[in-house]
Amino acid sequence: MNALAGTVVIVTRAEHQAAALEGMLQAEGATVYRYPCLAIAPPDNTGPLDDALRAAATGHFDWLALTSTNTVDAVAQRLAALGMHAGTLASLRVAAIGPSTARATEASLGLRVEMVPESFSAVEMAQSFPDISGARILLPQSVLADSEMTRALAHRGAHVTAVAAYQPGMSRGGVDLPALLANGGVDAITLTSGSTAHNLVRRLQSEGGDPRSLRAVCLACIGPNTAQAVESLGLIATVTASQHTLAGLTQALVAYFAQ
Repeated sequence: MNALAGTVVIVTRAEHQAAALEGMLQAEGATVYRYPCLAIAPPDNTGPLDDALRAAATGHFDWLALTSTNTVDAVAQRLAALGMHAGTLASLRVAAIGPSTARATEASLGLRVEMVPESFSAVEMAQSFPDISGARILLPQSVLADSEMTRALAHRGAHVTAVAAYQPGMSRGGVDLPALLANGGVDAITLTSGSTAHNLVRRLQSEGGDPRSLRAVCLACIGPNTAQAVESLGLIATVTASQHTLAGLTQALVAYFAQ
């Protein structure tokens, strides 16, 4: 019998990103429903990102640091809007926070990723760069990103330009989660970012659901930052994956329900 047979799991990723995690969970026997809690949109002002990309094309930066597939998509979209070919960034050394982001970088931007940290967190990524004293690093990120990555890179002597590349918004569609929760029809909800966690609560409330009902299910977080966001909402991060990937999240759920 598959490890998650008989288990109902909710995937909250953006609709265009849900399939990979959904497939992994189904392969373990789970019944999976989608309840997208994130939609990716350009920042209100794309000027700083546009200026940074133009500067990168003229050799102003040494490194491009990419901390999510959403960032990769946002950079690709702005390059297209500016009429710039991704090859204009080929002189940059590129770091990606994890294998999924690295694959997206190579597929969408055509750039070779030089560095991927062993542990997929902002601090670990900053520590995994080679000598960056004096290096100029372009760090596109969410408008909601904190300054942790910037501080960690600056502490190592880098000159960091952090710019807003996208903003997470609310999404729609998927199952009637308030009804499922009210009827005890959910075993676990997967969360792959702090923004997703916050939007889960916001969307649930907007649809007449009770966020307190989330305390009765397993909230499975892809990593410690997501877990912190969950706990800041007064909820319990039941599972936190030690390997901060979709596969790691799936296996963390398998281990939890095996108990």
